[in-house]
Amino acid sequence: MDTQHEIRLRLRFFKDISENIEIVRQKFIDRSKVISPDFLIKVRDNHIQFTIKGEKQKYWSPHLTLELEEKEGDEKNVTHIRGLFGPSQTMWTFFMFLHFVVAGVFIIFGMMAFSNFSLNEAYLKNIIVMILMIFIWFLLYVIARQMREKGHEQMDELEKLYLEIIEN
Repeated sequence: MDTQHEIRLRLRFFKDISENIEIVRQKFIDRSKVISPDFLIKVRDNHIQFTIKGEKQKYWSPHLTLELEEKEGDEKNVTHIRGLFGPSQTMWTFFMFLHFVVAGVFIIFGMMAFSNFSLNEAYLKNIIVMILMIFIWFLLYVIARQMREKGHEQMDELEKLYLEIIEN
């Protein structure tokens, strides 16, 4: 998967397999029982999650989440797989929390700048804080891109394992 030119931080992909959804699901269940100590596969209904574990797991380690869906049509012999690469749920939640804090600060200082402008008072400090928040947004994006780049090899390992399972 070419990730160098993707703007999105959580990469998505789709794949159709000409097998029944239960057969595909059973492949993941069978493989989760004989998996290496470096990977963990969790299967819950039609939701599958691949995780790196053990010594290889770092705070920037990616996770692969798969959703199995029956393909629309007369026959139920095609499975549509939706995949999503992303950070751990804890890291993503923290990352989104930081974004909401930055957005909240931006909005609050924007309202204060507008109020001060309307009252013909000084509002330069408010504008400076708003510009700082924009800079922090870009900084958060750059940090997330760097974390994704660090986890690129592990992402390739997860993709290789996923493809190996569905091709058997």
